[in-house]
Amino acid sequence: MLLGRKPNCNAPGSGCYDPRFIGGDGRVFYFHGKTNEHFSLVSDSNLQINARFIGHRPEGRSRDYTWIQALGILFNSKSFSLEATKTPQWNDELDHFKFTYNENQVALAEGSLSTWHSEEKDIKVERVASKNSVMVTVKDVAEILVNVVPITKEDDRIHNYQVPSDDCFAHLEVQFRFFALSQKVDGVLGRTYRLDFENPAKPGVAMPVVGGEDKYRTNSLLSPDCVSCVFSQESSAEKETMEYGTLDCTKFSNGLGIVCRK
Repeated sequence: MLLGRKPNCNAPGSGCYDPRFIGGDGRVFYFHGKTNEHFSLVSDSNLQINARFIGHRPEGRSRDYTWIQALGILFNSKSFSLEATKTPQWNDELDHFKFTYNENQVALAEGSLSTWHSEEKDIKVERVASKNSVMVTVKDVAEILVNVVPITKEDDRIHNYQVPSDDCFAHLEVQFRFFALSQKVDGVLGRTYRLDFENPAKPGVAMPVVGGEDKYRTNSLLSPDCVSCVFSQESSAEKETMEYGTLDCTKFSNGLGIVCRK
């Protein structure tokens, strides 16, 4: 189980902010994507995790500001999604999650430790706070910690997002832990767990942006198809795995961030 009960945006496997990722190799990088499009974060033979990006482009900007609004998870022949619901103004007293399992809406009672699981018990959702924080477990495959958060007035002031008055861009902060990934795993985040991965993000750069939109764009939140996707509805019994149950992570002070090794 993950050491914390909420996402740690400064640890490997995280995706937060607009969006900033920390890969399995401990390197920080940004992937901007595009508003109202979907991209594969992880694609392996038995697991695919897609993300829907939301955002906007203020006048005079050359690209969109984007945030992760939803995750779509495919495993074996099942699907699960969770998303942050749109809201003009943020209210801490309201829950802003929506869940589906095999495209049917899931009702998860409010209250800390409230739990839902599928009939086969191969996926479980547990609230780690009364509202807006959950842990999703895909049995023997992954654990995902998720918060729903808004763009605050302070965020807007600091970054000059120019957020409109009718949308606070409620979005997700996520942190993943994977139990077993093949050496062919791909995706915006997934590729950073390969032993042969060479991260294009330059050390020491304040905001190292990596591309790949064309390689990782999917048709929808629950689509397995992208140029570099390797997911198969039938799990491969022959897949070669790498275990990431225990990582030795050391933080360096030379600008390289967090480096993790087996």
